[in-house]
Amino acid sequence: MTSTLGAVLAHRGVTPDCLQTIELVRDVLARVGDKWTLLTITALASGPLRFTALHEQIAGISQRMLSQTLRALTRDGLVTRTAYPQVPPRVEYALTPLGRSLSETVDGLVRWVRDHQGDIARNRDEFDQAPAANTATPPHA
Repeated sequence: MTSTLGAVLAHRGVTPDCLQTIELVRDVLARVGDKWTLLTITALASGPLRFTALHEQIAGISQRMLSQTLRALTRDGLVTRTAYPQVPPRVEYALTPLGRSLSETVDGLVRWVRDHQGDIARNRDEFDQAPAANTATPPHA
């Protein structure tokens, strides 16, 4: 959270522990809202995978982005990285219980989208057909 926002919220009486919660919520929403995070969580929902297998399941992700995503998910405690002492080295990634609970939440969101996709598409079509009425104009001061 920017120090300016923190100062404004503190001035409004928001306590330091609430400020920490707000900051964490914003950070987690940014992580979960990232498409690579969602696709990685979804791919790992079926069980542990090696990096190469995971990379093959997530269309369009670069190895570098997958590595960054896995590092961030591991840092947040959503994914575990297990290195096996073998030749050649073998590393597997798996969801933690916390990661599985996120996966269940993501599944609920996907079901909601599936259940309401017709409504959303219809609303978008109606909105797009009346562009003049839907143009945002700033309020007059």
